[in-house]
Amino acid sequence: MIKPWIFEFFPAPREPDTISDPRLSADYFNWYLDLWPRAEPLGYEGIFFSEHHFGHAYSPAPNLLIAQVAGRTSTIRLGVMGLVLPYHQPWKVAEEIGMLDHLTQGRLEIGTAAGIPQEMAQVGMSVAEARERNDEAIEILDAALAEPVISHRGKYWQFTDLRLVPRPLQRPFPPKWVTVISEDSARKAARRGAKICTGFHPADRVRSIFDAYRDEARRVGTPSGPDQMALRRQVSIGRDDAGVRAASRLREQQTRARLLADPRLSAPEREVLDTPVSHAFSIGSDEFIAGSPASVAEQTIAQCREVGAGHFLATFDRTAAREQLREAWEMFGTEVIPALRHATVN
Repeated sequence: MIKPWIFEFFPAPREPDTISDPRLSADYFNWYLDLWPRAEPLGYEGIFFSEHHFGHAYSPAPNLLIAQVAGRTSTIRLGVMGLVLPYHQPWKVAEEIGMLDHLTQGRLEIGTAAGIPQEMAQVGMSVAEARERNDEAIEILDAALAEPVISHRGKYWQFTDLRLVPRPLQRPFPPKWVTVISEDSARKAARRGAKICTGFHPADRVRSIFDAYRDEARRVGTPSGPDQMALRRQVSIGRDDAGVRAASRLREQQTRARLLADPRLSAPEREVLDTPVSHAFSIGSDEFIAGSPASVAEQTIAQCREVGAGHFLATFDRTAAREQLREAWEMFGTEVIPALRHATVN
């Protein structure tokens, strides 16, 4: 079985009037707040929100979105892919995890990420500092999930005998996820017993990253099956197979041009932080799945089988009009998800 998820970027409105006018902004929020609960009856496994800042998205605090959606749903899983730890106090993240796991009635997924350089730069944080903060925060978070009282002496955080409550409802703790782009980060995740998610790379490169995860997981004795790995792709779906594919190819060209034009791709520090715009970044046609529902199902299953992923995160076109987005959700849910649920991955 391939578990289908929505990866929700929650883009900021393209129209300046929507951002500046409180009424239009509220309408924008409310439309999405009505859309997200639709994932449950459509058969999605859950929603992973993202964290972005400074105009890229309307989700600078995705944990608040989880709390809101939790009250309007009852079965879907909810998480962040991922919470950018260098921006947060890790002890407070641990406390919020405990709260959210109760508010979601045990449906929380813990996802973390190191962040992206273009956002860090705006607050004066280098990628080297972000990596250090991320690694130290992960150490604190893992300790807090294992024990209710923790002490820590590090470069960025120092404290003694912090009692962190409430404890998560799921025991020993909710599933842990981390976004990865390299074999090294995949191996680190395996040693922590965390699940991994990746995208952008061509399928053969993803397979190499997942193979590194599987190899390390077997070495340290942590789970290494398809349920530990997720593939994230950009999905375009519609009745006009040829038309959807053509539009997707244009989207692919625009995306590649935008990302590869980023000067940070050739910066000397690109190896420091494991993100799409800084670490051996590659993007290929595999990143874009497009066509009719039958074609999208076929492509999705083929890629998941090729890399060994038991989870698939669909990112729907965030430039699409709202009604087009709703139609894509519905079409994927009613016609693609049943095929994914019946597919096998080794």
